[in-house]
Amino acid sequence: MIAPGFADPTLDSQATFRALLAAMSHPGRVHPAGRGLSPPAPLTPALAAVALTLCDADTPLWTDAPEEARRWLAFHCGCPFAGDPARAAFVLPHGAPPPLDSLAQGTEEEPHLSATLILPVASLAEGAGWRLAGPGIAAEARLSVAGAPPGFAAAFAAQRARFPRGVDVILCAPDRLACLPRSLRLSEV
Repeated sequence: MIAPGFADPTLDSQATFRALLAAMSHPGRVHPAGRGLSPPAPLTPALAAVALTLCDADTPLWTDAPEEARRWLAFHCGCPFAGDPARAAFVLPHGAPPPLDSLAQGTEEEPHLSATLILPVASLAEGAGWRLAGPGIAAEARLSVAGAPPGFAAAFAAQRARFPRGVDVILCAPDRLACLPRSLRLSEV
């Protein structure tokens, strides 16, 4: 038996998409996501909501999640699975994520061909932690991220040199999300 997806696929995906747009437009702001979803582990409600909203038959997804989660994603999203994270539009790791520079970076002419990393983290909070600056931020924003992989902040900051190429990141705590667009300047505190 496959667990249900969104109760109202149209309204729930629209609400998640609005949260993603707001989070991408204003890095450092945390938004609720996935309320009412009960996907199979290790997917969390926020991870599931993002996948249900963004993944479809035209967007290859790479994940190393267990088979039950993969079945759930295939059933509800209809997305093909990429065998190599470098060939995926979306990357949703269960274990350690692939290095950012190993994912699709786009090109100077077509930066939109880059991958988006949907990264599970333990918690997200505004007001402390990483320093964020760039488009969508008046002066500086702060984002506390618990559970990011070791070295992630430095790897994300290093990709700024390749802009407009690079990887956008959606951070997903169990029921919250925040975004790190590739245009962002990030530094650890």
